[in-house]
Amino acid sequence: MTTFETVTPVATPPKPMFRINWVRLAPFLYTIGLFVIWELAVRISGLPHTILPAPSRVFEAIVQYWSPIWKNSVQTLYTTVLGFLIAVVAGLGIGLFIGWSKTIYAGLYPIMIGFNAIPKVALVPILVIWFGIGTVPAVLTAFLISFFPIVVNVATGLATIEPETEDVLRALGAKKMDIMLKVGIPRSMPYFFGSLKVAITLAFVGSVVSETVASNSGLGNMMASAQSNFNVPLVFAGLLMLAVEGIAMYALMAWVEKRMTGWAHRSTMAN
Repeated sequence: MTTFETVTPVATPPKPMFRINWVRLAPFLYTIGLFVIWELAVRISGLPHTILPAPSRVFEAIVQYWSPIWKNSVQTLYTTVLGFLIAVVAGLGIGLFIGWSKTIYAGLYPIMIGFNAIPKVALVPILVIWFGIGTVPAVLTAFLISFFPIVVNVATGLATIEPETEDVLRALGAKKMDIMLKVGIPRSMPYFFGSLKVAITLAFVGSVVSETVASNSGLGNMMASAQSNFNVPLVFAGLLMLAVEGIAMYALMAWVEKRMTGWAHRSTMAN
């Protein structure tokens, strides 16, 4: 004889109405904590603002010199983005060309490495001789310093196609161009979009270096002038604006990467 027991359902605890997303709050909390520690360290140590200004003094400088800071920030952002866009087009094209065959890869890759090893600040005087002082050297410096990571990542994506995949496609009648279009380029896209995050931060470095040496505008020029006048809070204000612009552009590139190559990031670490 079979007996049936009555199963009492277990009541599940109610879900909380409001849950704090600590992952999204972490960047803001860590940034605030950094500024608080910085402020306390300066006040406790008694360092003069000509050596290390407190964040409060830096924010006062931003308010006081907001007009030139805004004008020079826009100029730096313009030269950086323009040089970066040129680097994207040139880097993608050169990367595809280098990754087209092993012979081209072996021949041009050492030249690319040697060119990238040259400090870009050493090229600024040459650019000044060719194009004069102004926006053009800053754009070209941003381009020269940021296109190499794009080239390397695109070429690497093409060079890492499995030989077995190529053999199967050739057995099915695929030509070199078919393999490139159907497998090579889609495979290199995660490398390409991932390299944009590195390239955009390097582009800011190139722009500021050129503006410091050979320009009459931009944050680099503003910080150099402030340094000569011992206006250290204004120098740190320029650095803070560069950090804000860099973070914003990096976040934009990360968003583009996620939108374009989200299929390539399936692990829990990527999420």
